[in-house]
Amino acid sequence: MRAFDPTGKPMNSQVLSRFVAAVLAAAGLATAARADLPDPVRFGATIEAGNVRAARAWLEEGLDPNFIADRIGTGLMIAAWEGNIEMMELFASHGADVNRRNASHEQALMFAAWRGRLEAVRWLLERGAQINRRGLEWSALHYAAFSGHEEVVRALLERGADVNARSTNGSSPLMMAAREGRESVAQALLERGADPKIVNDHGDDAFVWAMRYDNPRIARMVGTPERFAEAARLGKDAFGPAVRSVPVPERIDNLFREMRAAEAEGRLSDELRDAYYAAVSELRRPVPAAATPPAAPKSLEITARRAAPGEESAVLTYERGPSEPITRRSLETTTPAKATRPAKPKVSKPAAAKVDKPAAADQ
Repeated sequence: MRAFDPTGKPMNSQVLSRFVAAVLAAAGLATAARADLPDPVRFGATIEAGNVRAARAWLEEGLDPNFIADRIGTGLMIAAWEGNIEMMELFASHGADVNRRNASHEQALMFAAWRGRLEAVRWLLERGAQINRRGLEWSALHYAAFSGHEEVVRALLERGADVNARSTNGSSPLMMAAREGRESVAQALLERGADPKIVNDHGDDAFVWAMRYDNPRIARMVGTPERFAEAARLGKDAFGPAVRSVPVPERIDNLFREMRAAEAEGRLSDELRDAYYAAVSELRRPVPAAATPPAAPKSLEITARRAAPGEESAVLTYERGPSEPITRRSLETTTPAKATRPAKPKVSKPAAAKVDKPAAADQ
């Protein structure tokens, strides 16, 4: 078998050897360059840390501008989450899709809205970010209303966001505001025509959520006076158990960021990882139910005879259940001094002030 140069002339063995070496070297360089590109974990941690220089180097080496990280999504989505306009511009200049979806069908605009990144929201809208979505899907307006970012809510509405957009379970942005107690957001949505009568797949509307999550001011805003009066009579428990959103404690958030930064630099230690997981475990630990305080007694009944000092007796009487006898010793240590003195038979004293029981823990 003979090899030929580009002009068609046959190569001798020495020239052929040099040619093969050059081809192999070029292939090796390409492989090395490809090997320097990040995996999803390293990519995500680096973009979250705001390392624009590393991101630019990867993109120039041929990294897909829509590369998906291990969490959040593309580089543009992560930058929108962080409000990093410089990073957003970098990915956009290399062809990143502003409407790309992650595995949860979320887009960059939704992440910017969730975090209240107003400038990032405006930047994305100017570049064609999809403000309304088809069918039953979560929207940026849902996310902004839930998080209580009034300025973002108003900016989205001004750009044509559907004030009555329906989520995957049929819930509206107004329901999000009612659930989380976002009064100013609820007012802004109502001013733009939000329909308080929208009912989701579970049969709930904004009024039900406002009452369930103990936000009566919003309930007044979205319900009729008659309905509110009836709800006040029924009480909060009539609207079902509240399952509240709990923000991530600052300690966990800081540990997570520190762990991600260390991961990006290849210096993640077992100690740091263990500290993070220990903090998360502490957060997930169920809060023990508060012990039910004893009911306040209805009265303290003292019996005594003048001819027999020291033989007094007393009984605590409750609204329900058997009476509890009290010995003289307990009288001396737990009741006012005057309660231990000889007194007329069958003297009833008023009960102590009633103590409200703590509310049951949210389910």
